[in-house]
Amino acid sequence: MTALLDSFRDAFQALPARDAAGLGESRAAALEAALRDGMPHARVEAWKYTPLRALERRAFAAADGTVADIDPALLEAIPSPRLVFVNGRLDEAHSDVAGLPDGFTVAPLSQALAGGDAREVNFLARRFERGDEVFARLNAALAAEGAVVRVEAGVSVAAPLHLVFVGATSDSDRAWHLRHLIELREGAALTVVEHHLGSGAHRHLGNGLLHAHLGARAHLVHARVQDEEAGATAISRTDAVLAREARYQRIDLELGAALSRHELNIALHGERAVAQANGVLLATGKRHLDTRLGIDHAGRDSRCELTWRGLGAGRSKAAFHGGIVIREGADGVEAALSNKNLLLSDGAEIDSQPVLEIHADEVQAAHGATVGQLDPTALFYLRSRGVPAAQARALLTRAFCRETLTVIEDTALREALAARLDAALDRLETA
Repeated sequence: MTALLDSFRDAFQALPARDAAGLGESRAAALEAALRDGMPHARVEAWKYTPLRALERRAFAAADGTVADIDPALLEAIPSPRLVFVNGRLDEAHSDVAGLPDGFTVAPLSQALAGGDAREVNFLARRFERGDEVFARLNAALAAEGAVVRVEAGVSVAAPLHLVFVGATSDSDRAWHLRHLIELREGAALTVVEHHLGSGAHRHLGNGLLHAHLGARAHLVHARVQDEEAGATAISRTDAVLAREARYQRIDLELGAALSRHELNIALHGERAVAQANGVLLATGKRHLDTRLGIDHAGRDSRCELTWRGLGAGRSKAAFHGGIVIREGADGVEAALSNKNLLLSDGAEIDSQPVLEIHADEVQAAHGATVGQLDPTALFYLRSRGVPAAQARALLTRAFCRETLTVIEDTALREALAARLDAALDRLETA
């Protein structure tokens, strides 16, 4: 048993809500499976590029019942409606979900658990069978807070919903496990923006798992900005399931944390379902960023478009796995993956692994991955026209990353995301 798993076992014993809504048995089974199989090692394919030896030697205290103070300026640019969580606890003072339109509900998971209705939280009982899903199992055992979002059939919500997760300075290193549900019924539409931010130096661990269920012809726009403190550990997983003609547009900006791991799984079960998922991996200093995509085409005539860009600077490491499976009978699928990466220093490392697995006829599928440096011809062109070297590099780097933001059609949201990305690139250039 590692120190990490020991601390999680102790947290489970002290978890007040572990038996709420009849979940005691499934929670205990999830913890037992995690303790039995242990932490994945480097020979496990899914964790090949992300060793956990240093992490498993650490112990974390469970998030306590108090809400840590944060700088209010951190939230000034984030409008309502919003739910704010600080060190894994709901911050009611900074949250505001009043005045939501009919057919649109947003509530903390703790409220649903307190209600005791197993049907409201049945997503918490999901089992994770693979041994390498250790953090999903720990989440299933320990999650007692999160966001439960539901949009009824035919309801289109105009204002984006902001889910804000803040890691704040505290007296010890803490760990929290948040579980979320976004459920859109038939024909519903919603925009969700996740903000993962830091308030003061800390070395906490956040373990989040989000389920997105899109009914027929539903449309979800989903932006996720991970800009945590440089010492944080951010473990995230998103599982999205799309029904017939559903549309899922997504952007991920991985900008912070010491160790960041995100698994994005999208199952296109319905005919003519569409997933557009773009992202930027910005690895600086000694950071380690790991992103794994798992796109599963089961519905005929479904489509995915994936555009990911990576930057490596300092002595950082970034790993990207883009897996696309087209199942038997899923004829007419169109799938495209592009992963381009720039190495900005000699000490940085980027590993890219695009994978196509095709079991159907009459499909169009392509993938490509590159790892290189800034184009010297383009740099020379800018320098020959009087642009200073640093500014020329900045212009090319920004253009390289901003291509991914085209997946967001809303101009105001796209500009807000561009500003967040530019701020992170500014930090890179002045480091």
